[in-house]
Amino acid sequence: METEEIIPEVNIYADGGAEPNPGKGGFGVIMTYKEHKKEFSQGYLLTTNNRMELMGVIFALERLKKPSIVNVYTDSQYVVNGIEKGWAEKWKSNNWYRKRNAKAINYDLWDKLLNLISNNQKVTFNWVKGHAGHKENERCDELANWALNSKNLLEDVGYESEKEEVYIPTHSEQEKHQNRKRKVLNEGDNCRKCNTQVIKKDTKRKELKPNQEYYFDYYLLCPTCKTMYMVEEAKKFVNDNKSRLFT
Repeated sequence: METEEIIPEVNIYADGGAEPNPGKGGFGVIMTYKEHKKEFSQGYLLTTNNRMELMGVIFALERLKKPSIVNVYTDSQYVVNGIEKGWAEKWKSNNWYRKRNAKAINYDLWDKLLNLISNNQKVTFNWVKGHAGHKENERCDELANWALNSKNLLEDVGYESEKEEVYIPTHSEQEKHQNRKRKVLNEGDNCRKCNTQVIKKDTKRKELKPNQEYYFDYYLLCPTCKTMYMVEEAKKFVNDNKSRLFT
């Protein structure tokens, strides 16, 4: 008796960005299936916000080992609308021309994305508001930001600077870019993630680790999203008193 094959249902959370735009870029991805969870990220030397948003989703879909039901969550309306409103399919049917003499921007990535979608049972794109407390979206933003500031930056071989489109970001995308640059240095400053005023917390005391050169006397904590900020003003360098307990 044949048994019915169960089609796996996978959730993909993705975020990406470039600073400046164009500039260094990165994407962050979370994939979940039942109790399993994996995180990925990658940075690039020169790219754009839109390419990073697309490449995050593509990277995750390429990780799937069998056709699946996939739920994609992203704060990029560019990505969601490109699929859900049929823009990419229309461009592809026109040999990747948006207009008579205007080639579609990032068509190399849109082509990859459409092919990956067709390889699965069903792929649905869902828009989530950025910096609105969505746990996975916030984590993907952290991963993307870490990736673009890392030393392991790749070349985005498909990026063509002279042909990059002018895309007007949404208010939430503008806010996300501004928040990434805002520094949190003092008690009362606004958290970069949720804009709640941070509070000062003394670090817990513990024994000095071997070869530890410094510790933080305090840190700044967001009471809402629990993000911690370690600031230079709180950094204390280790002296000869090895018996002191601190973090």
